[in-house]
Amino acid sequence: MTSSDLDLAARAIEAGELVVVPTKRWYMLCCDASNPGACARIFSTKKRPPDKSLLFVAPSPEAVRQRFSVAKEAELLAAAFWPGDLALLLPWRDAAEGERHQAVGTPEALVTIAPGILGELATLAAVPIAATSANLSTERPGPSITLQEVLDFVTSAEADIPIVVDGGVCPIANHLTIVRCSAAGTEITREGVVHRRAVFAVIGWAEADQTVSFASSG
Repeated sequence: MTSSDLDLAARAIEAGELVVVPTKRWYMLCCDASNPGACARIFSTKKRPPDKSLLFVAPSPEAVRQRFSVAKEAELLAAAFWPGDLALLLPWRDAAEGERHQAVGTPEALVTIAPGILGELATLAAVPIAATSANLSTERPGPSITLQEVLDFVTSAEADIPIVVDGGVCPIANHLTIVRCSAAGTEITREGVVHRRAVFAVIGWAEADQTVSFASSG
């Protein structure tokens, strides 16, 4: 991959196109989070259930604070793990803005700052990035971890994806860990790359509160 490849991907997203870029976990299908038509094409391309939000990939912590209410626990987790393999469910500051970005969730959105190429894409693009794994939601083996698997997905979905950035083989092949941080409390809603013990270590739940509940990771 070259810097020009990534710049072309950013320009394509700004123009309303879908692109695929690699991460260490797996390849991600991306679009402009503020473009309802582009987001709808991701859902239809993947056959993704409409109630499963896309990931909002922010370019910086400051950009997150501008759009979302960030509780103390969220600040601690962001400082420890961003850029990285953890996403936070955060309430929108402005409900109207949340309604304009329904594909990434409202009244709370699934937010991360990503490392590597996906993070660079979020920084380069002049629009917010929505992302999800590059695969058909209805079929195995799951998210694409090689370029060939991405190309097979594009063929199977008959998708119009003008740019696929080749990142080789993605070595981790695992989910983001998701943590909900809101006024009602904090909970892990899906376990993934960042282990729950690491979350405990940052927030201090292990000593402070043994009653914290854990949602299903389904």
